[in-house]
Amino acid sequence: MFRFFETLVDPFADHPVTDAPPSRLWPFLLSFVRPFRGVIIVTAALKCAVAAFELVLIWYMGRLVDLLAHADRATLLANHGTEFLLAAIAVLVVRTLVSGIDMALLHNTMLPNFGTMIRWRAHKHVLRQPVGWFENDFAGRLANRIMQAPSAANDAMFQIFDAVAFATTTLIGALVMMAQADWRLMLPLLAWISLYLGLMRWTIRRAGPASTASSEARSAITGRVVDSYSNIHSVKMFAHHDRELAYATDTMRTARETLFREMRIITRMDVTLTFLNGALIVSVTALAVWLWMQGEATVGLVAAATALVLRLNNMTYWIMWAMTTLVQSLGVVAEGMQSIAQPIGLIDRPDAPDLAFREGRIAIEDLSHHYGRGQGGIDGLTLAVRPGEKIGLIGRSGAGKTTLVKLLLRFYDPEGGRILIDGQDITRVRQDSLRRRIGMVQQDSSLLHRSVRDNILYGRPDASEEEMIAAAKRAEAHDFILTLRDPGGRAGYDAQVGERGVKLSGGQRQRIALARVILKDAPILILDEATSALDSEVEAAIQSTLYGVMEGKTVIAIAHRLSTIARMDRIVVLDDGRVAEEGTHDDLLARGGLYARFWTRQSGGFIAADPDQI
Repeated sequence: MFRFFETLVDPFADHPVTDAPPSRLWPFLLSFVRPFRGVIIVTAALKCAVAAFELVLIWYMGRLVDLLAHADRATLLANHGTEFLLAAIAVLVVRTLVSGIDMALLHNTMLPNFGTMIRWRAHKHVLRQPVGWFENDFAGRLANRIMQAPSAANDAMFQIFDAVAFATTTLIGALVMMAQADWRLMLPLLAWISLYLGLMRWTIRRAGPASTASSEARSAITGRVVDSYSNIHSVKMFAHHDRELAYATDTMRTARETLFREMRIITRMDVTLTFLNGALIVSVTALAVWLWMQGEATVGLVAAATALVLRLNNMTYWIMWAMTTLVQSLGVVAEGMQSIAQPIGLIDRPDAPDLAFREGRIAIEDLSHHYGRGQGGIDGLTLAVRPGEKIGLIGRSGAGKTTLVKLLLRFYDPEGGRILIDGQDITRVRQDSLRRRIGMVQQDSSLLHRSVRDNILYGRPDASEEEMIAAAKRAEAHDFILTLRDPGGRAGYDAQVGERGVKLSGGQRQRIALARVILKDAPILILDEATSALDSEVEAAIQSTLYGVMEGKTVIAIAHRLSTIARMDRIVVLDDGRVAEEGTHDDLLARGGLYARFWTRQSGGFIAADPDQI
C-alpha cells in the first residue's frame, strides 16, 4: 500500500530545464508544483473533508445532548439505535478511511518527493554554474542552501495543507453552524476572526524578514565552520584554533541576535492570541447561556457552541504556530534562492553544436580577460599552436598563464578576442564537448572523497579494470595504491582517499590525477605544474611517461621549473598578459631575454616571482 502512494510522483523525472529560474518566491515554488497538481487537488479536498467531519462531530454531540435530555430511556435505542450505529460506523470507518488516504498522500506522496525533487533540480542547476560562480562563495554555504531550502519547502507544503486548508474549512464551518443555530452567535466569532487575522498578518509581516535573517545567519555559520574544517591542516599548522573559533563565534553571535528578534515576535503573538481566545470562549459561552435562559437555545446548543469555541481555542494555537512555521520556512526558501535560483552565468547557445575535433589546432586571437577589473589577467594575447605541437608556457605569477587555461577550458567567456580549435570558436560549441577533448593535470590535484578506483575512472567511466590499472601503472601509482588501506578496512583501489584526497601525500594525489588523465586520453593535454608535488626520483620516472602520453597530442604545459619544459617544441613566455618571447629552449637562451634571465636566476629550478630579481 505504501509503495503505491510513494511512487505516484517521480521526483527524478525529466522536466523542462531553464537557465533562469523564477526570482520571486511563489513563482519559484509553483514551478515545482506541476507534477503534483492531481495529488494536491485530491489532498486539499480530503483535508477539507476531514475538517468538516470534525465539525459534524461537534454538531452531533449537541444533538446527542438534546436527545439524552428529552428522550425516554426505555425507547432511546429503539427510536435512535440505527442512527447511533451509522454514526459509529462513520466515525470508525469513513472518518478513518478519509483521514488515512489524506495522510498517505501528504506524508507518503508529497513530503518525501516534493523536497527530493527540489533538491535534485537545485543541485542539477547549481552544477551547471561556471567555475567563477563557485569561486565567489563558500562551498559549505552553497551545500547548506541546497539542503535547507527543499526541507523548508517541504515544511511549507505540509503547513499549507495540514493547517491552512484545515483551518479555513473549520472557520467557515463554524460560522455556518453558528448561523444555523442562532445568527447572534456569529457576532463574537466574526469579531474574533477579524482580530485573529489581524494578528496573523502582523506576525507574518514581521516573522518573514526575521526568519530570512536567521536563515542567512545560519548559512553564514555553516560556511565559516566548513571553511575551517576543510582547511584544518592550515588551522593546526599555524596554531590558529582560537582565531578560527573567534571567526565562527562572530557569526554565531549574529545568529543568536537574529533569533532573539524572531522569538520576541513569537512571544508577543502567543500572549495576544491567548487573550483573544479567552475573549472568544467567554463571549460565545455567555451568549449561548443567555439564549438558553431566554428559552431560545437548547442545552445541546450550549454544549455544541462551548465545544466548538474550545476546539477553536486549541486549534488557533496550532494554526498560528503553523502559519509562523510556514513563514519561517518560506524565509529559508527565499534565502536559499539567493544561490539555487540564480541564472546560469555561462550558457551554451541554443543551437550550439558539439566541437568537431579534427587535428587539434589552437588559435588564440587578440584575447583579453581581466575578470571585470580592467587590469590583470590577459591583455590582447595572440598565439597559434599547431596540431600535435607541444609548447611550454612560463611567466611570473600574474602573467596570465592560469587565466589562459581557464579561458581555453571555457570556465569563463573572454571579455575580448576569441579562441579557436580547428577553426571553431569555443564559445559557440557545447561546453561538455569541448572539455571532453581536453585532459588536464593541475598543480593542486584535489581528488573526490571516493575510492581510488572511482577517482581514476572519473577520466573515462566506461573503461575496463585492466585499462584503469594500466593507466595507474603508467603514472607510477599502481604499487603504492596496492598498499593503501582506509579506516573502513577497504584496501587498494577500493580505499577511500578522504576529502580532496587528504589521506594521500601530494605526490600520491598527483599520480592518481595523472592516471585519471592518462585514462581519459584526450587529444589536447594541459599540464599545470603536473610534477610539482613529486620527489626527484618519481618525477624522473614520470617525465618519460609524460612525454609518451604527449605523443600525437596538442600540449600546453605550464611550469615554473624550467627543466621540465626544456624539451618542448616551443616555449612561450608571458608577461603582463601578452606574449613576450617564444621559441625553442636554445633559441631563447641565445636571445638573452626574459627566458634567459629566468634560466640564469632560477634557484632550485623555479622562476623568481619578483621582477627586480631578474
